[in-house]
Amino acid sequence: MTEDRGPVFDGVKIGRPATGALIDAGYRTIDELPEHLHELLPLHGVGPRAVALLTEARRVDR
Repeated sequence: MTEDRGPVFDGVKIGRPATGALIDAGYRTIDELPEHLHELLPLHGVGPRAVALLTEARRVDR
């Protein structure tokens, strides 16, 4: 059984599937994500909505 990692990744509510996919890929924070977030789309569970939310969070943080 896989642990439930919740819908929030580094403070951004992107959904359980996307959070799990990012954690499984080795990411723990937004700063660790690739510069071009669209590169995350091939990860199963990460869709355009999650990428848009992460892009906005990254923009706000800077």
